[in-house]
Amino acid sequence: MYLISIYFDEKTTKRIQGYIDNIAKKTGNTFMTNGNVLPHITISAFETQNESEAIDKFQNGIKKIKSENIQLVSVGMFLPYVIYITPVLNEYLYELQCVFYEEIKNINDIKIRSNYTPFNWLPHITVGKKLSTEEMKIAFNVMQNQFGAFEGKVTKIGLAKTNPYYDIITYEL
Repeated sequence: MYLISIYFDEKTTKRIQGYIDNIAKKTGNTFMTNGNVLPHITISAFETQNESEAIDKFQNGIKKIKSENIQLVSVGMFLPYVIYITPVLNEYLYELQCVFYEEIKNINDIKIRSNYTPFNWLPHITVGKKLSTEEMKIAFNVMQNQFGAFEGKVTKIGLAKTNPYYDIITYEL
């Protein structure tokens, strides 16, 4: 599987990482911290056997985007075991997701995950994953006591491959 993800400025990354670290500390669930994955929003998830074409399409999309600020405003859950921060789905995020969808959709053997298509995508930043029911309650309490809406800046975008995870290309915006 391939992922296209956006990343944030240092201040935003540090703040989100603080939430991740506090949830891990309070719940004892270190799934997120053990992975050492930077806070990010995945804008596309897909499968293909044609990595070189995926890279070409990714690079085409890069030419059409820039760095902008987003508003991180809420905490949500994918039940039963994920807690996340969600941004306002503004024009910038919508267009960003559409640019890469339009680029990759015509790769011959492409299989785009349905929840990463226009009007089906919920942008989010995971701060706790693989949490038990009790750990979800604790994580929610952590976020209820610490989270407040804030602005962050998108500064980087990357194409990565999973299983095992590794970055293929990362661009500063």
